[in-house]
Amino acid sequence: MTAPTTQSPDTRNQQIAFIGGGNMASALIGGLLKRGLPADQIQVIEPFAEQRARLVQQFPVEVSEAPGESLRRAGLVVWAVKPQTFREAAGQSCAHTRSALHLSVAAGIRSDTIAGWLGSERVVRAMPNTPALIGQGITALFARSAATDTDRLAVERVVQTTGDFLWLDQEAQLDAVTALSGSGPAYVFYFIEAMVQAGIGMGLSTGQAHQLAVGTFVGASALAREATEPPDVLRARVTSKGGTTYAALMSMEQNGIQALFIQAMQAARQRASEMGDEFGAN
Repeated sequence: MTAPTTQSPDTRNQQIAFIGGGNMASALIGGLLKRGLPADQIQVIEPFAEQRARLVQQFPVEVSEAPGESLRRAGLVVWAVKPQTFREAAGQSCAHTRSALHLSVAAGIRSDTIAGWLGSERVVRAMPNTPALIGQGITALFARSAATDTDRLAVERVVQTTGDFLWLDQEAQLDAVTALSGSGPAYVFYFIEAMVQAGIGMGLSTGQAHQLAVGTFVGASALAREATEPPDVLRARVTSKGGTTYAALMSMEQNGIQALFIQAMQAARQRASEMGDEFGAN
């Protein structure tokens, strides 16, 4: 975990614009407002009427259908758009945002592509994950060399409202982050789903199995966070040879579950790289 950095007056008073108003933008906006950022320092560009209506109902911020001159007020622009729509959105907005710092939460689109589309080298890429919606996320960050220390502070101020963050030295690592933590919540839900189904099959009610499965993941994750030992040691401590846990883990090992899981994550990393080529092509 990276500790929050003390904010400078400049970053506290910065106008922030969100291009795209979906779940991740909503999480960031909600976190900023809870931390005391005045609502009149936030504006959102959201082309879809249904999502604009939700944003207006949820937050007292300025919401527009299309970019305009008001974007020039923004010192920080957060690109919370889908990878396949990033280029179009950039083309519509870049004339108004060239002097801003840019923070992208779009998977796969590389910073050199973003810099080219926006006409600015002050670009930071972020890979958050969905627990950001409840303030329990983890976000990896990479900054291009043109991003200053003050720029990094501004980015930290935004992302730390949704959980922990860490900085990466190499942009290529973001593909691995996408596979591990970006997509990771879906893996957890997948295993919870399987545990619930198994519990039901062994005679528990759906509610009982769900409570036990979720509680196990929450407790085990908290223990892993607090423990000084690595996960393999924690696992060994609850695995007595010949016992029930041993029987389950041996079944997984014999069926190659760990190797298949690692292979699945490598597939996610490969897809992240492909998205950079596919959606970032000129």
